[in-house]
Amino acid sequence: MSNLPPLNTDTIWAILHEKIDDVTVNQLVWYYLGYRYDSATGEWNINEVAPVWRDEYPQPPDFIESRPATVKLTRSIPQENKQILKEKLGFKGYKIGEFGPRQTRRATAANWLCSYLQQTHGSFE
Repeated sequence: MSNLPPLNTDTIWAILHEKIDDVTVNQLVWYYLGYRYDSATGEWNINEVAPVWRDEYPQPPDFIESRPATVKLTRSIPQENKQILKEKLGFKGYKIGEFGPRQTRRATAANWLCSYLQQTHGSFE
């Protein structure tokens, strides 16, 4: 996970436009949730993960494949940031018939990452 792209608007757009693979999308969310992989032990260090996540997910969940994990991710976004992709980036969503659960879950991950940026940095750059 040491080669993650920077967390900025370019990366968010790359997630939405599927220019970043699902594995990297997951790794970005895991990283900012606090999951750290220890290659020496081959185990996940969850010391920095909030109890609300580490209690239910001692191993980082696959947000692209797991609906329950994505629902939890959605619910963890503060109300004022629920529409942050639309309000701050102008993301209009996907066209009907051109998206499925995978794209929706990627958009949820992008929205969560935007919310994280807003909460921690007060902006997106």
